[in-house]
Amino acid sequence: MEKIKRNERLAVMTQILTESPNRIFTLSHFCDLFSTAKSTVSEDVAILQDTLQRFHRGQLETVTGAAGGVRYRPIGMGESARPFIESICERLREPDRVLPGGYLYFSDLLSTPELVQGMGNLIAGQYYDARADFVLTMETKGIPAALMTAQALRVPLVIARRATKVYEGSAVNISYVSGRGAIETMSLSRRAVKEGQRALIVDDFTRGGGTARGMAALMQEFNVTVAGVCFVLSLEHPKNPPLPGTKSLMLLSDLQAGEPLSVRPADWIE
Repeated sequence: MEKIKRNERLAVMTQILTESPNRIFTLSHFCDLFSTAKSTVSEDVAILQDTLQRFHRGQLETVTGAAGGVRYRPIGMGESARPFIESICERLREPDRVLPGGYLYFSDLLSTPELVQGMGNLIAGQYYDARADFVLTMETKGIPAALMTAQALRVPLVIARRATKVYEGSAVNISYVSGRGAIETMSLSRRAVKEGQRALIVDDFTRGGGTARGMAALMQEFNVTVAGVCFVLSLEHPKNPPLPGTKSLMLLSDLQAGEPLSVRPADWIE
C-alpha cells in the first residue's frame, strides 16, 4: 500500500471522528486503516487536539484503559457560542412572530438544520458527564433539537406521544397538567426504555414546566432517573418553579400585548 501522507491522515481522521461524536476509536483502528505505527497515530491525534481546541471546533479526548482510544465531542464553541444564540434571539424578536393567544412562532428555526445542530451541540456539551442513556422529548416540535442532542451524545432518541400508537405495542399512559392548566395525556411504549437507565429531557419550549414534569413523572413509571432537563426556549419568570437543574438556551419575557419581544441568551452561555 502506498504510504499515506500526514495531511491525508489528518483529513480522514477528522472526518471519521466528527461524523461519529462521542464514539471511542482505538488507536489500532487508525493504525490498521493507514498501515502506520501507533506512535505516528499518537502524533496525529495530538495535532488534531491542538487544532480543534485552538479554533473552538470541539474537543478530542484521550480515553485510557483496555477499551480506550480517542473520541470527539462537539463542545467548546468558545467565543462563537453566545453570538450564535444571540443571532437566533434576534430573529425571535421579530414582531410578526407573536401569534394570537400569546404564542411565539419559531417552528421555522427549529427546522433549520444548521441551527438545530448548533443547539444540540451546545446542549450536549452541558450533559456529557450526566451519563444519559437516551434523550427524551415530547412530540413534535422538540424533536429536531432533541435529535441533534442525541447525535452529539451518541445515544438514542425516545419520543413520548400524546396518544398510544398501535404499532408501538403496549404503552404506559399518564395524565399531566400542561403549562396552560389543561389536563393532557402522555404515552410511551414499554419497549422504548429500560429500568435503571438515565434520561436527558430536551424540548422546544416551556411556559410553566407542565410537560417537563409530565415527562419526569413518566420516567418514574419506568424507574428511570432524569439526568437533566434542557429547553431551547423558556419563560424568564415562570409562574411555577421549574424542575431542579433545568436549563434553557434562551429566555423569553412573558408576551404582553403592545410590548416589544424580549428574548436573550441564557446566562450560562459564554
